[in-house]
Amino acid sequence: MFTIKTTTAQQTEDIGLKLASLVTPNDVILLDGDLGAGKTTLTKGLAQGLGIKRYVKSPTFTIIHEYHEGRMPLYHMDVYRLEDGGGDDLGWDEYFFGGGVSVIEWSQYIQDYLPDTFLRIKLERRDEQADERQLTFQAQGTHYQQLLETIKEQLHE
Repeated sequence: MFTIKTTTAQQTEDIGLKLASLVTPNDVILLDGDLGAGKTTLTKGLAQGLGIKRYVKSPTFTIIHEYHEGRMPLYHMDVYRLEDGGGDDLGWDEYFFGGGVSVIEWSQYIQDYLPDTFLRIKLERRDEQADERQLTFQAQGTHYQQLLETIKEQLHE
């Protein structure tokens, strides 16, 4: 586990951009944090790093946005609306093992459907006036531990 702070939206987006160079097919990234914490901002950077040109916005009302034009598909999920259940028929495994990278906002609401291994990034607002965020990275599984070590090195350069 490690923590890094950002003071601008662009710095948060840049972390996603760096992460994009490291992800591989079937990677699962969980983004947890309150409203306005920077989850979609980080995803925008990841999409840009994957070569996705379309505008990335939170899929709050559609639950899942798929982007196929990058070096691998991006499955961007906002499962906030599933707080009270209802995700049984969404075919989670087809996304998690569909050859792309799955980014899940509000992952706690589909805990029972998540794979055993993943990278979790918790985003917290520290100072709204200064746009300061704290990002805490946690790895579950050997592959994600290696990914975490690599991103940690890159972010501290």
